[in-house]
Amino acid sequence: MSSVTFAEFQAADRRLAILRALESAAAYTVNALLLGRFLEAVGHAVSADRLAQDLAWLAEQGLLQLADAQGLKVATLTPRGADVATGRATVPGVQRPAPGW
Repeated sequence: MSSVTFAEFQAADRRLAILRALESAAAYTVNALLLGRFLEAVGHAVSADRLAQDLAWLAEQGLLQLADAQGLKVATLTPRGADVATGRATVPGVQRPAPGW
C-alpha cells in the first residue's frame, strides 16, 4: 500500500473540486476569482498562487484550458476533464469522486 501525505490528499481533493465546479458551470467555464471563492466555501481556502498552480497542473494534464481575460485567468473544462470530474476516467493526482457525489 502506498503512503500518501496529507498535502497530496488535499491537492487531489482540491483538484477534483475545481473540475466539479467547472462541470456544473454554464458553458463549463469559470474565472479564477470565483473558483477561489468556491474552494473556500468547500473547505479549501488557498492562496491565489496555489490556485494558479493547480489550474496550470490541470491544464498540463489536459483536463481544462486556461485563457486570460483582462488579467484574470479563466478555466474551461475539456471533455477529458468532464470524464474525470464524473468518475468515468481517472488521473493520478486527482481524487476520484465518491458515488452519488
